[in-house]
Amino acid sequence: MILYITVAAVTVLLARQIDNHPKREFYMLTRQQLCNRICMTAIFVILFLLSACRLNVGNDYAKYVEFMHLVNCDAYVPTEIGFNLLVKFLYGLSGYENFLLVFAFYSFVTVFFFLLAMYEQSDEFGFTFFLFMALGYYFQTFSTVRYYLALAIALYSMKFVLRRQWGRFVALILLGSTFHKSLLVVIPLYFLASLAWKKWQLAIAALFCTTFLFMQEYYLQLVVFLYPTYEDTEYLEGGTSYISILRCAAVLCFAGVVSWWRKKAGCAGDGSRAEAEWPARTAEYERAQAALWDCRFWFYFYLNLGALILYVFCSFLPIISRIGYYLMVSQILFLPMLVKAVPDKKWSRFFRLGIVLAAALYFAMYLIKGANDGVLILPYRTFFFHDMVNILSEVN
Repeated sequence: MILYITVAAVTVLLARQIDNHPKREFYMLTRQQLCNRICMTAIFVILFLLSACRLNVGNDYAKYVEFMHLVNCDAYVPTEIGFNLLVKFLYGLSGYENFLLVFAFYSFVTVFFFLLAMYEQSDEFGFTFFLFMALGYYFQTFSTVRYYLALAIALYSMKFVLRRQWGRFVALILLGSTFHKSLLVVIPLYFLASLAWKKWQLAIAALFCTTFLFMQEYYLQLVVFLYPTYEDTEYLEGGTSYISILRCAAVLCFAGVVSWWRKKAGCAGDGSRAEAEWPARTAEYERAQAALWDCRFWFYFYLNLGALILYVFCSFLPIISRIGYYLMVSQILFLPMLVKAVPDKKWSRFFRLGIVLAAALYFAMYLIKGANDGVLILPYRTFFFHDMVNILSEVN
């Protein structure tokens, strides 16, 4: 636990030195840009090495080693073609069943996409990175490595949705789905979240949500069709997360307050008062900034609203947490954007402090449960000092 707290503290301190919107000089590398590169590299190396050097850390580490063994033996495994081909390639390259190399590859790509997405899309990288660590996203990559690679790709793909670059968005999602097919759900969900919904359309959507109450058998059959291995297993029991419901509801309420406050104060897209602070700004620039802010605001808002609906109405679905996380991960971008948009600086600092304390409490609760079944990130073990336990094939 001390190791995880230390890693989180050190990387967050490094992230605070990064300005992901630095002033640029033609043909010159500024001091801030150099600082960004050094700090980003240091963060990446720390997070990558901690993940890549682990051994049997994570809820399903041994199960993945078993899957890799079966793939190498040409046996059936319920994993996607991308995972299977990657295992075949890396095992063939190594000349033996080098599962450590496979986990290292997943660690490298997952951390890379998460950091790149946060750097390119966040209003404040340091704050976003703190939420990424405190809300457990990084440490959860130790488990279900295929899914968290897909989640990192989903977060990165949001920029293509906002830019309306649908070809790049779909191509990236299709590629990522070869490692975890649940990623395909973001194509319709992110598209729906990007629409400018009218009140009557929202009313129709609300009526559609009621079908989840009396057509549960139909939706379960659809899940079994997509995930045949779930049939007649405990995975079909479903369930929901009250913490996720609370998080989504709190974020939506905060978003509503900020939106109302911003309109009342007559603010520009970034939350500053255009007339008082930036008299030189043109009207066209202000309109463009406001339109961009609104586009991002409503996209993130609808993602969190969709997650709340899923957790409330679709608790019978066994994959609800996976779908919900594809939507909720936007919170690490949305919350810094909202805090920055608060017109009053004192209130902005107050909201920031409240979010930091809530996230720190969540992180503490997560680490306390770190040794429990379903998490199993504690104790931390590395292949330098420990040996892998026997997998199911070796026991039999």
